[in-house]
Amino acid sequence: MISRRTALFVVGGSIGAAATGCSTQAPVATPAPTTPSPTPTPTADTRLRAPLTGMLITDPAKLDHAAVALKVSDVRHSHPQAGLNDADIVFVEPNGIAYTRLCAVFHSRIPDQAGPVRSIRPVDVPLLSPMKPVLGDTGAADWVMNYVAANSKNIENLYYMKVRGTGSYSMMPGRATEDGVLCHPKVLLKQAKRMKAPPAELYLPFATGDDQVSTDVSGTPATKIVVPWGPGKSFTMTYTYDSKTKRYLRSEPWGKHVLIDGKRVNTDNVLVVRAKWKMDKIFRGGGAKDPVVDIIKGKGTFYYFHAGKMVKGTWTKAQTTDLFVFTLEDGTPLKMAPGRTFFELPQINAKVRYS
Repeated sequence: MISRRTALFVVGGSIGAAATGCSTQAPVATPAPTTPSPTPTPTADTRLRAPLTGMLITDPAKLDHAAVALKVSDVRHSHPQAGLNDADIVFVEPNGIAYTRLCAVFHSRIPDQAGPVRSIRPVDVPLLSPMKPVLGDTGAADWVMNYVAANSKNIENLYYMKVRGTGSYSMMPGRATEDGVLCHPKVLLKQAKRMKAPPAELYLPFATGDDQVSTDVSGTPATKIVVPWGPGKSFTMTYTYDSKTKRYLRSEPWGKHVLIDGKRVNTDNVLVVRAKWKMDKIFRGGGAKDPVVDIIKGKGTFYYFHAGKMVKGTWTKAQTTDLFVFTLEDGTPLKMAPGRTFFELPQINAKVRYS
């Protein structure tokens, strides 16, 4: 069978022979060597995105303010809480051996109220420093407050007593003082003297441009997640994927995690970062012991869950102001779906379960 290209040369040769009266066939021309097409260079994604969710934004002026981080009590008698579904990121940290405390960070949406707020934990400094936020809380042990103050170029700590009387905080009716302090983040932002600018970069490795979300590429089915906090299975957080809303619904050890407005706590992403805990006396010289999460110059394993699937790998973090680096088991960087994230920090050997 003669190819179309060969046939054209043959026809061309015959015409040439007839025109010159020559009976010999003209030689077939050698095709010119082809140059391989260059690999297209990915186009940089220059579209504006919210720094803590990776979501595309159309009006940057609406996000031209600092993030607000609030310490939120998470023991049972502090429930129901307020405002968590407006947070871009919620860090879940140890509070004692068998309980948790939250650090909810608001930037894309600033609620009228959130809480109840409680005291700072040392890990808040390396978690929050890359964002340069305003921090709302009820204080802490002296050494923790001194640690936060030493990092004041990264965090502006507007605790309850510092801005008392400005309307930044109020009491929740019917609650004990220790679990009844509400924060009003919009008012708190107005008290800031130094932290005015939004976070300077994407806090988490969100997929942008031609990137594919890692769970879409190589995810393992994971519609239920169990994160252990207390000894054994005594205090666990559970997330269940809801295919209708395409989000994970959160449960506390005693049942569904429901807010004061009656809505279930939900999130697009769940990121579980297993980290080393060091035991330290709360008052440095006496008192109960409390775990200090050690992530500066740290490393460990992580699990990332999105849309009912999971991938895992290793994480590292260098200095206080550096971002986490997440690397999948195959050596490629993690790419997360834009959206809201619950960021759990259980112990380095926690037996995270999913099914």
